[in-house]
Amino acid sequence: MIGMNDNHHNANNAANTGNASTNGSTTYIYESGKTTNDMRASYEKELGMHMDMMKPSMGGGRRPKLSGNSARTMLASFLIGAVVIGGFSYMADKNNLFSGGAAANEDAGTSIASGAQTEDAGLTTASLGTSDDIATIYEAASPAVVKIETYAEPARSESMFDDPAFRQFFGGEYGRGGQSPQQEEQQESAELALTGSGTGFFFESDGYILTNEHVIADAKEVKVTVQGYDEPLTAAVMGSSYELDLAVLKVESPDGKAFPSLELGSSDETQIGDWVIAIGNPYGFDQTLTMGVLSAKERPITIADEQGEHQYEHLLQTDASINPGNSGGPLLNEEGEVIGINTAVNAEAQGIGFAIPTTTIAKVLEQLKTNTL
Repeated sequence: MIGMNDNHHNANNAANTGNASTNGSTTYIYESGKTTNDMRASYEKELGMHMDMMKPSMGGGRRPKLSGNSARTMLASFLIGAVVIGGFSYMADKNNLFSGGAAANEDAGTSIASGAQTEDAGLTTASLGTSDDIATIYEAASPAVVKIETYAEPARSESMFDDPAFRQFFGGEYGRGGQSPQQEEQQESAELALTGSGTGFFFESDGYILTNEHVIADAKEVKVTVQGYDEPLTAAVMGSSYELDLAVLKVESPDGKAFPSLELGSSDETQIGDWVIAIGNPYGFDQTLTMGVLSAKERPITIADEQGEHQYEHLLQTDASINPGNSGGPLLNEEGEVIGINTAVNAEAQGIGFAIPTTTIAKVLEQLKTNTL
């Protein structure tokens, strides 16, 4: 045996003989061609012969008297055999020679010194680990995301979009993805003028679209651009809620085909740090994808407008880039499910956007469809 307490066993040391000192103790090294089983059998045979000598005769006579030398010889043989067998049994157990398993670790609190890595180091990573995952989600979700444009009679009066507090969250003069003052002047003579744009998405394949109320507020006409159709479709406002900033629109399919739609997931099941994806039309750039993480939940914010102070509650906060024109677009989880509607952004900061959670939406969705809220 070699260094019973030495974890770094070198096979070349097996050929060494003599005495070795390890940690101040003497270690004996044996070389033998015999196996443990051979040594055990030899000892048991020798012990059996001595025991036969000690048995009484068949006639029940007295046990033969052993000489002093014979007794000492038998005792010495017994002790030597016990030491040898005990030593080999210990080594056999230490190296699991009988069970065929790996040697047991002497100290359960000490890790095995090896370069091998465990199969599972206990680390967890986000599911959206590759660009392929993101591309797959975008490819599946983007056909259901639509561009919404609103039209109204031209007006030069001040509106809530000129309010500094409103601009803080919705982005200045393009608060609804709307027009600049120069564009408004050019459209004054038109019967209906383009007053704003935003985003929405199909949540049912028969033409129902979800968006923000502030995207379609005060509109005389709403046009929806859908992938696969050359011309915008006219949408009807089925129901809306100023308090919740939600609205449901409906368009009819020109060819009778079903529209692609997105599934509403549960925002309650999301965790801070989860990957999220936003798809929308910021500043008119159609079908723009941005990505980030869920930064916080249950955020309250207040926005002042023409009707007073608009109180938002239970909002999701994300650092995914949200800009004017993203309003009404979906915030997706890593499964491609909608967990919120992108609603507002703090224009004075970077990476602070807000979305209405689906737990709020689900409670009123049917009422919005039937305008019974």
